[in-house]
Amino acid sequence: MNDGLFLFQLSGLVVGGIGIWTVISKHSYVSLMTTSTYPTLAYALIVAGVLAVVGSWLGCGGVTSENRCVLLIYVFVVMLVFVLEAGVGTLARLYEEQVGPELKMNLNRTFLENYSMRSRETSAIDQMQIEFKCCGALRFEDWLVSEWHKDEDVLKDGVLVPESCCKTPTPLCGRRDHPSNIYFTGCIYKFLETTKDHLIILGAVGMGLSVLELFGIVLGSCLYIKLRHDFDD
Repeated sequence: MNDGLFLFQLSGLVVGGIGIWTVISKHSYVSLMTTSTYPTLAYALIVAGVLAVVGSWLGCGGVTSENRCVLLIYVFVVMLVFVLEAGVGTLARLYEEQVGPELKMNLNRTFLENYSMRSRETSAIDQMQIEFKCCGALRFEDWLVSEWHKDEDVLKDGVLVPESCCKTPTPLCGRRDHPSNIYFTGCIYKFLETTKDHLIILGAVGMGLSVLELFGIVLGSCLYIKLRHDFDD
């Protein structure tokens, strides 16, 4: 039983760590997505990880003291963790199929309408273009029909793309749209690839470790029943 509780605690640390890693690495891009599914999956894993660690402590206390009430609470906590992890695994798999059409439909509009208009989205777009070495959501030419490009100062300076599109970002570097100066690939391709990879990890962790929780539920329930019989005798 103690070995099982140790594995349960370890799984909680892994699940929580994956959730925290997802939030930290992708937090700045959440504003570019139209649904909250992606961050919700990450936060659900963090909650599941915390509950798993707390549950393992309860299990250890219940086993050591042979306290049926504590063991019963432990079983309910493990069941909740199982539901969270299985739910994350299922939703991640479903969202993996939906995220492509969603990004293709909305990411370009976000680039064109919100860049320079909303600070959060502007910062996220600049970071994305620098990190993924890309320019524009679909293609670099889209910047010419964006709200940003209609600004009088941008038109006066003759800038074609934002500085973050440049291979070496410097003031007014976006005046020249030559491949030696700016990136030609749209951001959606790399962003979609990394997002799907991340969802695969979330789904695998959620579904894979939820199987471990089933063993925790069975072991906890068996011990609880044994203690109840011993008490009744």
